[in-house]
Amino acid sequence: MNQSFKNLILSSTGARSFERLEVIQPLWSGYGEIVRVALHGAPMSTAILKSIRYPSEAAHPRGWNTDCSHRRKIRSYDIEMNWYRQWSEQCGLSCRVPVCYASETQGQQHLMVLEDLDASGFPLRKSVLDWQEIENCLTWLANFHATFMGLEPSGLWTTGTYWHLATRPDEWQAMEELDLKKMAAQIDQRLNNCRYLTLVHGDAKVANFCFGKDSQRVAAVDFQYVGGGCGMKDVAYFIGSCLGEQQCYQSEQRLLGYYFHALKTALLAMKKEIDIAALEAEWREMYPFAWADFHRFLLGWMPTHKKINNYSQLMTARALSQLNR
Repeated sequence: MNQSFKNLILSSTGARSFERLEVIQPLWSGYGEIVRVALHGAPMSTAILKSIRYPSEAAHPRGWNTDCSHRRKIRSYDIEMNWYRQWSEQCGLSCRVPVCYASETQGQQHLMVLEDLDASGFPLRKSVLDWQEIENCLTWLANFHATFMGLEPSGLWTTGTYWHLATRPDEWQAMEELDLKKMAAQIDQRLNNCRYLTLVHGDAKVANFCFGKDSQRVAAVDFQYVGGGCGMKDVAYFIGSCLGEQQCYQSEQRLLGYYFHALKTALLAMKKEIDIAALEAEWREMYPFAWADFHRFLLGWMPTHKKINNYSQLMTARALSQLNR
């Protein structure tokens, strides 16, 4: 790390010195790492560094080492820095995100100095959730979507999510010649042309939620693909990340009902002037489209993926049927 980045860490946290404690995880395809550091003489004891450096040769685990992939990743880190600079402070306790103490770009390197959510009361990471934890994450999404309802995604992705069609031409090209491939643009258009749009997290999987020790409090991280969109993109993707095929069948109405109740509660609390019934009707109709949109990405990216199952195929069939009507 160069001296300028070291000075940034010290000045933004008020620390006299810092030392590297551990690598939390490497970034996708070898683009850097997320590190925890100990701070000495600062109000907080630790901080998280998200350090991005562009590799000379990317090592994508699925072999998608294309120029399009590289450009998308570069853009995603610029987006995340914009998110923390311009947007994240609007998130309250109901959709908690880490504080960004500072961020800086130097050539092909980025550094973000972030709050350590572990030290702030969110130390747990989970791969399997109980129903209460699922509902708590849906509440976070509902409050996030309510907070940014109707706002233009200035400085963010115009269309949020890491799988949206415009940034995945290689994966679309790799698909078999199915109806979904032929109608992918129409599905994308239906989602993008919703009357009611908000900001979507864009990668709202279980692994990007942090839990308090009692699992009641939830925070979220990783805002590389935050941008405009229909909230059902986050909801469908989250449900698919934590439930298996049969649970999706059995729990669809329960979870959608819970989410829309939480969304209504949040919109009313924020005094948003919006036709909540019309919003719910539109977004419920978009639920299978959101599933089909992600299903399209998976079929091109990794057609053997475990998330390609009968439920996702049913949702895709529903979306295609609506388009055909």
